[in-house]
Amino acid sequence: MALRSLPKTLNKAVIEYFLPMSNIDSICYLHSMSNPSCCSCYKPKANLVCGICQDTICKKCTQFVDENSFSFLAKAPKDLSATAFCETCFIQKVAPELAKYSELMEQAKNTIVFMKAQFKETRFVKRLEDPISIVECSDYDETILRLAFKAAQLNFNGIIDVDIIAKKVRTGNYQTSVFSGSAIPANILEERLIKDKSNWSSPN
Repeated sequence: MALRSLPKTLNKAVIEYFLPMSNIDSICYLHSMSNPSCCSCYKPKANLVCGICQDTICKKCTQFVDENSFSFLAKAPKDLSATAFCETCFIQKVAPELAKYSELMEQAKNTIVFMKAQFKETRFVKRLEDPISIVECSDYDETILRLAFKAAQLNFNGIIDVDIIAKKVRTGNYQTSVFSGSAIPANILEERLIKDKSNWSSPN
């Protein structure tokens, strides 16, 4: 029997007699979407969908996350690409990732930074890691912070030989700059830095 010919009054047991289970699940799903209720408070007219479990949620119960919340990650996890979540998914999956991201950002902000021109200060720091890079960032300071964030992800407390290059770009009648940068991540120990502070230019 074709799906379109099934009476609306048929219950699930009758439908099961005619259709395979996969189609029954589809019917139930379509019914829930046509009659959405909030998965948290069960009130009707839930117009939003959780980005992880796909359950319908009302605006009052929705946990919203800014679309730029994970912008420093090279590739955010698929589950975190949405901006609206039910409370359960937010607590179990989103909140822990936000906490990890916030911790990494705090480490990045406290990263020790030495520019390429400050080579004398870091000449005794071992350069064992491959350089990290950022391309086409709109802000000079953000370029450095993004380099520091990458270093924090790799468990380093500093970046050395930082080199930032600006490039002029024109959009219509406006001209602006974009920045690209590179650096070597390193674990910087005080004893590896020069002792003559009179020659020390503050990296931060």
